[in-house]
Amino acid sequence: MTDLGGYQDHVARVDLSDERVDYEGIDDEDARKYIGARGLGVKYVFDQGPDVDPLGPDNLLAFMNGPLTGTQTVMSGRIAVVTKSPLTNTVTDSHHGGWSGARLKWAGFDGLLFEGEAEEPVYAVVEDGEVELRDASHLWGSGIHDTIDELGDEVDGKVGKNVSVMAIGPGGENQVRYACIINEDDRASGRGGTGAVMGSKNLKAIVVKSSTKMPKPADQETFQEGHKQAMQAIQESDVTAPNEGGLSMYGTNVLMNLTEEMDGLPTRNARNTSTSSEAEEDPSEPNIDAEKVSGENVRENILVDEPTCHSCPVACKKEVEVNVHHKGEDHNIRMESYEYESAWALGPNSMSDDRDKVAMMIDRCNDMGVDTIDVGNTMAMAMEATEEGHLEEGLDWGDADTMIEMIERIAHREDELADLLAEGAMRAAEELGDADMSLDVKGQTMAAYDPRAMKGMAIGYATSNRGACHLRGYTPSAEILGIPEKVDPSEPEGKGELCATFQDLHAISDSFDICKFNAFAEGIEEYVMQFNGMTGLDFSEEELMKAGERIYNLERYYNNLVGFDGSDDDLPVRFVEGEPKAIPGQGGSEGQLVELDQMKDEYYEVRDWEDGVVPDEKLEELGIDVGPGTGVSSGGAAASGDD
Repeated sequence: MTDLGGYQDHVARVDLSDERVDYEGIDDEDARKYIGARGLGVKYVFDQGPDVDPLGPDNLLAFMNGPLTGTQTVMSGRIAVVTKSPLTNTVTDSHHGGWSGARLKWAGFDGLLFEGEAEEPVYAVVEDGEVELRDASHLWGSGIHDTIDELGDEVDGKVGKNVSVMAIGPGGENQVRYACIINEDDRASGRGGTGAVMGSKNLKAIVVKSSTKMPKPADQETFQEGHKQAMQAIQESDVTAPNEGGLSMYGTNVLMNLTEEMDGLPTRNARNTSTSSEAEEDPSEPNIDAEKVSGENVRENILVDEPTCHSCPVACKKEVEVNVHHKGEDHNIRMESYEYESAWALGPNSMSDDRDKVAMMIDRCNDMGVDTIDVGNTMAMAMEATEEGHLEEGLDWGDADTMIEMIERIAHREDELADLLAEGAMRAAEELGDADMSLDVKGQTMAAYDPRAMKGMAIGYATSNRGACHLRGYTPSAEILGIPEKVDPSEPEGKGELCATFQDLHAISDSFDICKFNAFAEGIEEYVMQFNGMTGLDFSEEELMKAGERIYNLERYYNNLVGFDGSDDDLPVRFVEGEPKAIPGQGGSEGQLVELDQMKDEYYEVRDWEDGVVPDEKLEELGIDVGPGTGVSSGGAAASGDD
């Protein structure tokens, strides 16, 4: 039990097999050590055991908010979904914004823990500190949009006013390994296959109903000072300033033109480092232009609204409306998730720059409940496989109409090719006989930052605990935007330390749970003041950073016990210096490859790890005493990994 401010001290443990709901408090020591949301969720998943089958009934699916979620804290509308990933076999956490995290807190909960498997499809209704399971057989097979509409009619409330719905589509039902959970039509817990885990449990949706009941800070004076300082930083930032900063004006897609200009935008399944360098390499091929799917282009031509999440003045969400002629029919589409990563994966990396059809693809992904990044990268891999002769009837570069249809085929595992691609790029490429075509780390595909152009992102992809990920430690903040200070993106030295620092900092914000975008303005000082003010604790900056380090190490410890070690902290060979199949960067990244071994050595030294494994001494230093240890001591040899 904990009496710290910001917590409801109330968690529902739902056994779907028995349709039983039990309630418990939060262990006070765990709250202090792992904060909440991501950190506390990882602790719950760890306690369930690392040997569970990700798609089996024993795997835990945790929906967790943090002590700052749903409070007056700026950008505090996030929620973490934590589980063992069917895509990577690692522990994973995937977050989404909107209002469901805040409403879960206002409904009286810090978290919902689902285990077991319902005999028939169900959905959960959360209200006033209680969870009720209801029949969802009539919803099974429906897309996200229809599911939310139907549930809006079934509950006594209104979606978007006092009701939030988190649901899976056919992708989750059919256990596509990168299926996601969609909140409020367009906001995704996108990565790691959380939707597939939800589908394996026959859990179609979670409906959260609440009035607005923001928790009061335990130390009002400290919290208000931190809040004032945070708001000032956000308003003065060139990135986050409301109605002025790049993120506020153009959303995440403000990065499309920036990465293109620095030749850091992976194109044609990352054979090239930008659309311009791709065009220069083979002028005879049809050219594409990243600007056509950029945030600037979107704002000028198809923007219709700028919705926001709980307590957020930035409003990075850009709602668009397009009219698309597809397969002989006219389609009107309105949606709010024309994000940078999605536009890249379904656009330039797949050799498409059809802005409106990319919007249709994103909307189709959301309705089917599949991750835009992984489905885009997997289709790009299939395009390369087709070109190389590994697939006789596959996909052609830039064929947007077929891509639109393929998204739905994958979600339903409709045919042999769709079933193969539903397994993810790594497994599909291995099945096709050329694993080097997949842009994955540990089974999860990378995001829209070319590691040849941004060396911090290279070590970040390699060492991410949940597979290739830009959000574990967002080094482009320093490498592109100069926050907190500008660093040379092509320089490998120092990137191991930079990456580890960002990873620990983001573990903190993910555990609060607040939006990472506040880190473009705020720093550890604002974090400490708001955390201490809300909870009543007296953490120093060093103690809070230590909590972030503890969370990151607990995740790594979990993965070590599964069988992962330094050999899994790798990159696709086309990026790596010394690899025979390496493809050097072009344009502004001319000749660049990743000095991976050098950066891993530096990173492991900073982390005090032995070949990617957390030594027993490090576990003891961080107060992680929840298992047998790894059997590795400082200076010893790491156990062999087998994932």
